[in-house]
Amino acid sequence: MNQKIDNLAADNIRALAISMVEKANSGHPGGAMGGADFMHILYTEYLDFDPTQMDWPFRDRFFMDAGHLSALMYAQYYLLGNYKKEDIQQFRQWGSVTPGHPEVDVLRGIENTSGPLGQGHAMGVGAAIAAKFLDARFKGLFDHKIYGFITDGGVQEEISQGAGRIAGHLGLNNFIMFYDSNDVQLSSMTDEVTSEDTAMKYKAWGWNVITIDGHDHSEIRKALDTANNETERPTLIIGKTIMGKGCVTEDGSMYEGECELHGKPIGDTKADYIKTLLNLKANPEDPFAIFEEVASHYSDILSKKAEKASLRKQQITKWENENPALAQKMQLFLSGKLPELDLSKVAQKPNAATRDASSAVLAYLAENVENIIVSSADLSNSDKTDGFLKKSSVLQKNNFEGAFLQAGVAELTMTSIANGIALHGGVVPVVATFFVFSDYMKPAIRLAAIQELPVKYVLTHDSFRVGEDGPTHQPIEQEAQMRLLEKVKNHSGHQSLLALRPADAIETSVAWDMALKNIKTPTALILSRQGIKDIPAAYTTRYEEATEAKKGGYLVKKTQNPDITLIANGSEVSTLIDAALILEKEHNLKINIASIISEGLFKSQSKSYQESIIPKGKLVFGLTAGLPVNLEGLIGDSGKIVGLDHFGYSAPAGVLDEKFGFTSQHVSAEILKYIEESKTEAKTQSF
Repeated sequence: MNQKIDNLAADNIRALAISMVEKANSGHPGGAMGGADFMHILYTEYLDFDPTQMDWPFRDRFFMDAGHLSALMYAQYYLLGNYKKEDIQQFRQWGSVTPGHPEVDVLRGIENTSGPLGQGHAMGVGAAIAAKFLDARFKGLFDHKIYGFITDGGVQEEISQGAGRIAGHLGLNNFIMFYDSNDVQLSSMTDEVTSEDTAMKYKAWGWNVITIDGHDHSEIRKALDTANNETERPTLIIGKTIMGKGCVTEDGSMYEGECELHGKPIGDTKADYIKTLLNLKANPEDPFAIFEEVASHYSDILSKKAEKASLRKQQITKWENENPALAQKMQLFLSGKLPELDLSKVAQKPNAATRDASSAVLAYLAENVENIIVSSADLSNSDKTDGFLKKSSVLQKNNFEGAFLQAGVAELTMTSIANGIALHGGVVPVVATFFVFSDYMKPAIRLAAIQELPVKYVLTHDSFRVGEDGPTHQPIEQEAQMRLLEKVKNHSGHQSLLALRPADAIETSVAWDMALKNIKTPTALILSRQGIKDIPAAYTTRYEEATEAKKGGYLVKKTQNPDITLIANGSEVSTLIDAALILEKEHNLKINIASIISEGLFKSQSKSYQESIIPKGKLVFGLTAGLPVNLEGLIGDSGKIVGLDHFGYSAPAGVLDEKFGFTSQHVSAEILKYIEESKTEAKTQSF
């Protein structure tokens, strides 16, 4: 320990952070200046990683919650050699590797994308759960720590309630979070918005809470030592810090702790940028320089980190040699691949609800995939994830042998935790709730899409056929919202989410196969509460024919030279099949029917394939239990859609089908009406 070097390094981080913001004329300097001491001590003395292999699976991990403090992270990682000078000089610029809010970039040390406050530390909780889960299966190998960094805004976001409760309940002693408590937020002082006792709140959740001077390096060390030795509880280190630590005015007077230092360049405040650089011992002529003594110190630190990691790797290699079967299993887990699965073997009951079909698949997965964590927001017996639970057990404090997380009523927290599980690696996360409550999940689903995480969402009770529960529980607009993410490209150029609404039990098995094989993006499985008539096989087995769903859409009923093509997904497909029987028998029509399980995937197929399913320039009729926009991208200019443009009502599902016009008789009448209207229009145009 060298107090002079430590103080100099912290000031170097401060100088780099404010210089990034000043050059970009955009960003958040004040909080970065306050958190510099903790970051320096953490990374140099506590965080274990391999500088030569930043994605080493057995590393400690750091999860940032306050993404607006990206300059703090980039400055710290610049000292560690993960960024070049030109990288931090291009802070917040087009094409740079230093965006305004950190985006997951493990090889440079960025473990998670952050910015929406609260989600970053919840992802850290998820990573800690993943580590505990793996350590229960490979004793002593995954005993690393997960560190979090949160600010006042993250503590205030409601998600902190769920994350704090779950981490405390599970006794995640491998999770250590620093709370940068500086009494300042973006538009006000914290005492204007809250008077809670944060320490008592976390203690009530079962956390170990330590309050320190966040600029006192000896207190930081003592707190981190205590946290690392804790065996029963997660730890919150409340670091009382100063916003804009080290800022001075033009006349050299200290100017710290002010609200305006939070969210704009130092030069745009009453503080003076040049004088502040000088106060931090930086050279205004070269503000992005690493101080010579600091560079030497960090060079030594990196050598020690690499040496420690090398010794650890030798221990792991020895363990692998002594435990070849377990080692092979561990490598499979870490590869992100799954064992060979054959979901055609899953026995499905006739005319089952697709939530029940999903339950059967989950039961199969519980027996055939050892690294899945399934979570439900207090609905496991209704979203039917209990199919998995019955063959596993619930994760508990001091017992992570199970694989089911009962998250309680906390959809957003649960979904953010799943993101953290995926980011950690080695474990496949599945989360479940009612489709209508995906509204609570959307912020975390969006971050999963941005981070390209293969989280699986089981979303049941997919339509107004929820029935008696009424409009609050009947999803009308949710499918349209979910499918919007199929239309948004991620930074790899792929559709950012795969949304699958299967048409019957067997198609649900295929949908699960698609979800499991999708390791690039999140997948949403949208499933029914009510039973659905099985789609009859036309030529081979139903499962073999349903595998055509892997193209996003296929014909479940096919005839030569059809008069009309009917399209839908989910339970509406069977309604169209029944309507087609009426039309064929009573009106001698020739009809094709397509199940379009995923518009995004279907649209990625060749034009020739798309037109073989939905002929261009021909009559196309769509049926959806949601908003008509669900199918508007598929029916062409002259097609017709029957959907809903209103919320649901409380009544039995069968009554709602009658009232809303979703019976085969009513739908067949609508199809006939559309055909007649098309004939009339064609005659008019011929004149």
